[in-house]
Amino acid sequence: MFKAIVCAAAIAAMSVSAVCAQEAAKPSTNAAAIAKLDGMKGVWKGPAKGFSQSGPFELTQTERVGNMLGGDVLVVEGRGYKADGKLEFNAFGIVSWNNETQKYEFRAYNGGRSGTFKFEVTETGAVWEMPAGPTARIVSTITLTGDTWREVQEYVADGQPPRQFFEMNLKRVSDTEWPAAGAVAP
Repeated sequence: MFKAIVCAAAIAAMSVSAVCAQEAAKPSTNAAAIAKLDGMKGVWKGPAKGFSQSGPFELTQTERVGNMLGGDVLVVEGRGYKADGKLEFNAFGIVSWNNETQKYEFRAYNGGRSGTFKFEVTETGAVWEMPAGPTARIVSTITLTGDTWREVQEYVADGQPPRQFFEMNLKRVSDTEWPAAGAVAP
């Protein structure tokens, strides 16, 4: 009886493996959706300025953006440096396409916080937003023009006009194979 159970389990495992292998070989519909963001790929650098609870600030902002998982996701790392070169800001994000909802998702990490946020592709770039309280949100508008990336963040509270508190103006400085380059080989 035990041998029969082991044999049945082994056959089931092989069947699941075969199905998974077939699924992995199919072209991804996610990659087509993520390809709409190809204009963001590369290494970017430029000035950023804004207002925080501590007052106004200026940074040199860098972004590096590339695909992973065969183009199924877009990975973004942002770093902001003070004039003395000290790292002041560091964030990491993953843009993906959800086949069930037919919508983009943006999963972001920064300063010990994380969340999954609304993300939409526009004709000129993208817009993403995150909650900023029960009746407010932060709206980030990315405008891509050739090798220029302009991003503006606004605090939007119900019944009030939007208030801009951050802006960065970046230039593409190079292409990149990050993060897929340098994968561990067998």
